[in-house]
Amino acid sequence: MNSVSGEAAGVAATPPRVVLFDFDGVLIHGDAFHLFMRERYARSLWRPVLALLCAPLLLLQLPLSRELPLRTLVRVALLGVGEKRYQAIAEAFAASLVRRPRQFCRDGLHALRRHQAAGDRVIVVTGCEHALVSGILQQLGLSNLQVLGSQLRPGWLGMRPWRHNVGARKVQLLAQHGLSSWQVAYSDSLQDVPMLRPAAEVVLVNGTPTLCKKVEKALGRVITRVDWF
Repeated sequence: MNSVSGEAAGVAATPPRVVLFDFDGVLIHGDAFHLFMRERYARSLWRPVLALLCAPLLLLQLPLSRELPLRTLVRVALLGVGEKRYQAIAEAFAASLVRRPRQFCRDGLHALRRHQAAGDRVIVVTGCEHALVSGILQQLGLSNLQVLGSQLRPGWLGMRPWRHNVGARKVQLLAQHGLSSWQVAYSDSLQDVPMLRPAAEVVLVNGTPTLCKKVEKALGRVITRVDWF
């Protein structure tokens, strides 16, 4: 009796498996924040003009960093948009995005739900902005998810990029939440190698054979490759 109780207690005390999902290219086809920015420019008459006027600055920034001109374009897209308004705009876009046919990866969403049903701790770790990706996941009916995404911050002229959660920054953010290793990690990008390295199992989504070889070479081990639609 005591032995059975002890075994049951040991099972109950076993922490859930930690499973990481990238978002863009894994759960959604394309880049969600890029789609959001495109709509911001498409719905405005003056933002594209201002972006065009910024072209000399963008050309100066490009040799220094690919990220700098993108940050400038984001600032133009969010010029005059405060924190509360941004939240409302992001939620509205999320609601419209989930209604688009074939926008999301059916197989990826099924895999995520299977992990949830198995009792795993599922964390979406993404370069997409936090409020936007959280709104999309909520619109998809996905709850009990932890989301670690990029962040904006309010400024005098509107919301502006702050922390871009890509590459090694994903590992740093996970460490801030007390995580240094995880059982499974899903990604579609070589850029996620720092996040994939601590995983017991790595799953590359819709990767070409060439990309698969590059990831395996970077990790020094064999990974699982899946084709999701």
